Amino acid sequence: MMGHSQDLSLSPTMSKVDTEKAASIAEELVEEILPEFDDPNMDKEQAIIGVLEDDSPYPEVRCAVANTDDPTIPVSTLRAWVLGIIFAVVFPGINQFFFFRYPSVTVGGLIAQLVSFPLGIAWARFLPNTRILGLQLNPGPFTIKEHVIIQIMASVGAGSAYATDIIAVQRVFYNQIYSFGFQWMIVMSTQLIGFSIGGIARRFLVTPASMIWPVNLVTCTLFNTLHSQTYAGVGNRGGLSRERFFLYTFLGSTCWYFFPGYIFQALSTFSWVCWIAPNNVAVNQLFGFSHGLAMSFVTFDWAQIAYIGTPLATPWWAEANIFTSFIIFYWIVVPILYFTNVWDSQYMPIMARGSFDNTGKRYNVTRVINADASLNVDEYKAYSPLFLSTSFAISYGLSFASITATVTHAFLYYRKQIWAQARRSLHEQPDIHARLMSKYPQVPDWYYGIIFVAMFIFGAVSIEVRDTDLPMWAFILCLAIAFIYIIPIGMIQAITNQQVGLNVITELIVGYAVPGRPVAMMLFKTWGYVTMGQALLFTSDFKLGHYMKIPPRTMFFTQVICTVIGGTAQLAVQVWMFSNIPDICDPEQRNGFICPSTEVFGTASIVWGVVGPARQFSKGQIYYGLVFFFPLGFICPLVSWLLLKKFPNSWVRYVNFPVFFNGLNLIPPASAENYVSWGIVGFIFQYVIRRRHFSWWTKYNYVLSASLDSGVAIGMLLVFFLLQYPRGGTIGANTIQTWWGNTVYANTADALGTPLRRVSKGETFGPSSW
Repeated sequence: MMGHSQDLSLSPTMSKVDTEKAASIAEELVEEILPEFDDPNMDKEQAIIGVLEDDSPYPEVRCAVANTDDPTIPVSTLRAWVLGIIFAVVFPGINQFFFFRYPSVTVGGLIAQLVSFPLGIAWARFLPNTRILGLQLNPGPFTIKEHVIIQIMASVGAGSAYATDIIAVQRVFYNQIYSFGFQWMIVMSTQLIGFSIGGIARRFLVTPASMIWPVNLVTCTLFNTLHSQTYAGVGNRGGLSRERFFLYTFLGSTCWYFFPGYIFQALSTFSWVCWIAPNNVAVNQLFGFSHGLAMSFVTFDWAQIAYIGTPLATPWWAEANIFTSFIIFYWIVVPILYFTNVWDSQYMPIMARGSFDNTGKRYNVTRVINADASLNVDEYKAYSPLFLSTSFAISYGLSFASITATVTHAFLYYRKQIWAQARRSLHEQPDIHARLMSKYPQVPDWYYGIIFVAMFIFGAVSIEVRDTDLPMWAFILCLAIAFIYIIPIGMIQAITNQQVGLNVITELIVGYAVPGRPVAMMLFKTWGYVTMGQALLFTSDFKLGHYMKIPPRTMFFTQVICTVIGGTAQLAVQVWMFSNIPDICDPEQRNGFICPSTEVFGTASIVWGVVGPARQFSKGQIYYGLVFFFPLGFICPLVSWLLLKKFPNSWVRYVNFPVFFNGLNLIPPASAENYVSWGIVGFIFQYVIRRRHFSWWTKYNYVLSASLDSGVAIGMLLVFFLLQYPRGGTIGANTIQTWWGNTVYANTADALGTPLRRVSKGETFGPSSW
């Protein structure tokens, strides 16, 4: 076993001099391992404990990841590849099929983690130990490392590729049907070009100990729990074993989901104040969960609580930044703007996902476009400007602020760390996990170079051969945006579990740079936004492999190969669906294949690509005031940095303005309910229990997170396939579906999206000309 490079453990038989010497050496090593920035996750006392045990300085990592490795454990076996490739075909295919349906269901990484475990054990038990083409059919017991790469192969391409929406929108909105080869090149380019960037960034985002990637700790804990791994970081607390704790909470979570998910759905949107006053619009705007600000506080549905990510993984100081931001902007600023009728917002719900015209109805984009999808200016001026709900408008302002705040924050706080990591090789990393991984051959940079060149050619050929309206300089520009932001955004995500999105800023840039070209807008947004997203997915998975001691070259090939397989499977399923499902993407499609995401994506292409940001955010336009969020985001990190210099040990060290502004980026489609419940649960577990019952938290916190997430995922599948999908959703149509607990929340002004004001017939609100 590879393990401790220097044993500093404090033995009861050590003399006082030896103890003091060990503590002195530990403090020196802690100084060496400290990041080049003031890391809010770092507790020096806990770091010393970690160094004394030759373990991670972060207790979160110690309790989830073993500080030893056995390089002889089988990893890249025939068993792992067969199971992984099967999942890499089946999971993306299933997810793509249901992606166009409402209600939908998603089969994610947790399902792969749970399903592959018994399959691997069954393979080891029942298949003979023979060789096929020189490869062992059954190399022995199913190992934890095999399990890890199977899960990565299953999940790396499981979610619907962003580019498939471009293809669907072209077909549905613009009647453009291109060849399978063109579609495949677009999907591959957008999915894989980010991997090359992520590979180059791994020395900044993977190897440093401070880049903890909190969400991976939940996954590591589940792997170690399923395989009954024991290691020092778990602690010596008695009580239930992790395995039993996981089993009991997993079964409880699965069974409980039947209540908020089917039997008593009001438990999910528990807007009890609105039930008391269902027709009071102001009350519903403040306390409602669907179109309100969720001041009712309560939900009993883990799917709602964890909709924006599990609150048991994100550090409390990051959650506090987000929850404080939510209170300021959505419980103070938004109500002030709404009830004073700024932007004529009272004619719309206070929180809504769509856009509106000047009568308060949904904006009819088909009225303002020509046959070629360009803007008909005369029809636009005769119809209406585009209006947004107050919460939606504020979300754009927060997105603007997060982009500039990220640049300022990264320069002020992370520049020394970035420079230090650029000069430090893997074996020089002071972290135990980096030292263990230095024993394995690393992935050469030219691997990533080949992927980048190949996928760049795919993208260039696609936009030049077909009439996409995207100039080559714009293609290069969107990739440059992803390159510039990958390291600062990656560092923020690795530390806080929050990713700053580039979707809004790419829409804004292309809307000004290439106006009136919706297909070009979609492509620019996808290459700019998804390239960075895929790069961070790649580095996050690499960090998972880093923690679980998977050879880097094995990680590289599993990710790349299964991304190609998954993307191809998704595209094949989509082509088949559009050729064989009648009326697909029609709002009245009888089997529910109404394509909700495609509709949103297509509408965005018209709003940003046809109408354009110049008619919304330029001087003299309705939402011009939101552009001042750009300088606000630029200045705020500078203020906190100066305050930290003056008060270095104060609470200011926990203020992170990129997280503060960007933490609410999922509104919409997330609602206030998701953030309120997430913040409350995070406070209980990540602050109260972690401080007062640290040994319990160390042993069970991440196990609980994994079991609740897994239970809800399985519960959703069971409810969907047993009760909702069969017989066209008519099971219990006249019984359980109609009782009070499943209807009370739907009969409120909140659920109906009732605005505070309505215009009389024939009248409009807003400016008289635009």
